[in-house]
Amino acid sequence: MLNKHAIIFLFFCFSLVSYSQEDVSIQVNDSIKTEKKEMNPLAPSKAAFYSAVLPGLGQAYNKKYWKIPIVYGALGTGIFFYVRNDKQYDRFRTAYKNRLAGLPDEFTNPTTGEELLSNDALIDAQKFYSRNKEISLLVTIGLYVLNIIDANVDAHLMQYNVSEDLSISPDVKINEFDRRTNLGLTLNYSF
Repeated sequence: MLNKHAIIFLFFCFSLVSYSQEDVSIQVNDSIKTEKKEMNPLAPSKAAFYSAVLPGLGQAYNKKYWKIPIVYGALGTGIFFYVRNDKQYDRFRTAYKNRLAGLPDEFTNPTTGEELLSNDALIDAQKFYSRNKEISLLVTIGLYVLNIIDANVDAHLMQYNVSEDLSISPDVKINEFDRRTNLGLTLNYSF
């Protein structure tokens, strides 16, 4: 079944391109302008280093300024959840320690002395927030590494020559015999 779909897809792709032999026109340019940018082979490593030193600095080096708020938003969110889970962990840890020492804690009713949460519930809450704190830290570190990788890859991709000389674009032609439209792809390559 998969082979049947692959054959139909390939046939469709080749049939769309095959009609393009109707109109062949060669254009000769008398003056060919070639602009050669000087490539810096160390640019990707420099961008990665800058992002490692200060998150977002590699994106600024690559002149992708719109990515800087995304980097700081992602890292800020990870740090926010880490701090929040750490505060909750400390809250339940302090209450558990106070209860073991016989001191009043925030989960004990001061007027009746009734415990609102049991010792097992306090231990479970500590485990829950400790786990969430560790996950938040791992996610934040992952986002920091992703920031470095993004700067490096973006600097690599800036070194490639992307021009209109080589392009694939959709094309619509009207069939001269039955006046129906034919859809296809055109591959343009200029020297």
